[in-house]
Amino acid sequence: MKPQVVLSVEQALTMTYATLRFVHLGWRVIKVEPTPAPGRKSKGDPNRYIGRPVAGEDRHSYFVAPNVGKEAIAIDLKKTEGHELLQRLIRELGVDVFCTNTLPARHQQLGFDYETLRKVREDLIWCGISAMGLNYPDVPGYDPVLQAWCGYMDLTGHSDGPPLQCGIPLVDLKAGDEAFTQIILALMERMETGKGKQIDISMAQVAISWLHTFFPMLDMGSPPSELKRSGNEHRQFIPVNAYKTMDGYIYVAIGSDAQWIRITKKPMFASLDQERFSTNESRRQHKAELHANIEAITSHHASAEISEVLSEASIPHSPITPIEKVTELLFAASTILRTTTPDGRAVRLPPPAVKTDHLERSSGSLPFAPAYGEHTDSLLAEAGLSPDEIASLRDQGVVA
Repeated sequence: MKPQVVLSVEQALTMTYATLRFVHLGWRVIKVEPTPAPGRKSKGDPNRYIGRPVAGEDRHSYFVAPNVGKEAIAIDLKKTEGHELLQRLIRELGVDVFCTNTLPARHQQLGFDYETLRKVREDLIWCGISAMGLNYPDVPGYDPVLQAWCGYMDLTGHSDGPPLQCGIPLVDLKAGDEAFTQIILALMERMETGKGKQIDISMAQVAISWLHTFFPMLDMGSPPSELKRSGNEHRQFIPVNAYKTMDGYIYVAIGSDAQWIRITKKPMFASLDQERFSTNESRRQHKAELHANIEAITSHHASAEISEVLSEASIPHSPITPIEKVTELLFAASTILRTTTPDGRAVRLPPPAVKTDHLERSSGSLPFAPAYGEHTDSLLAEAGLSPDEIASLRDQGVVA
């Protein structure tokens, strides 16, 4: 598929991450942000001002990674002139995909609802992400709220502790991945049919779509208590847990009785070779005692020594890697991306989910995240506006 042009009225993370995946493919992504609100110091995407300052007042650390490789334009979409300008960009720049994660109730007011934009380009792929989709246009939502609402927090944390959110914004990222996938599918359909499509992504629905190992079990005899918060334990496979060692923790995952036999044949764990621990179900019945017995062993050995024994037995395991050490992992070191701040500092970025030809050609380096409105003039000129027309739009507050 040839590179496409994506125009996205986006902010925060979920759609911003989705369109980043198109940057990874080498597609052109144009980020549309609002003109400054009267009396407000911050401009555009609120995420520009989260984290530590990196490049000027409008590019803080939290904003950078999801916005590398994009162009940025600022348009007042509350004005009719802003609507007209957005439509002109779609026509003149050959926009293939329009994206937004704006509250659906505002789509028509801001001039970019699907019915309006399909009149500009009939085969446009239109994609929106919102808390509950277009059928619930007034419902706002952020990742931790969706985690609370959709059951994730009831599943996360220790059994005797409070509900917790996941360490990463799973719902934001899952919704972004789904938008990416559905847009690719829609573009493939367009190649066959010549028709555009409206894609409606509900963050709530995509969150619940991941509960495969929970819903069906409730209907097949598992009480809710069996599925709720379980700390670092697996709810079904025993033993799967984090165990204290002499110098930290090690996570061990026994996924079958065959693996259990292998580990208990090792002298370090031979004391666990007992009939009452011989099957997964019997280990479940004695899991508290079993976890204590395992930790009684691991706490007297260094993590590296335990890892060597587990490797010999082909048991999945890992130390708990500090977040600051993840980029040093062998497989990660060769796949991470990079960008460079305007003042020349190197910044590491997460790798793409899957290696792409574009990133191979660019040696894994992407342009730094754009300043607010950085490409406004160049994009308007590309759309055929003269310098005088651009200046007039700026004087009217239509662009910034």
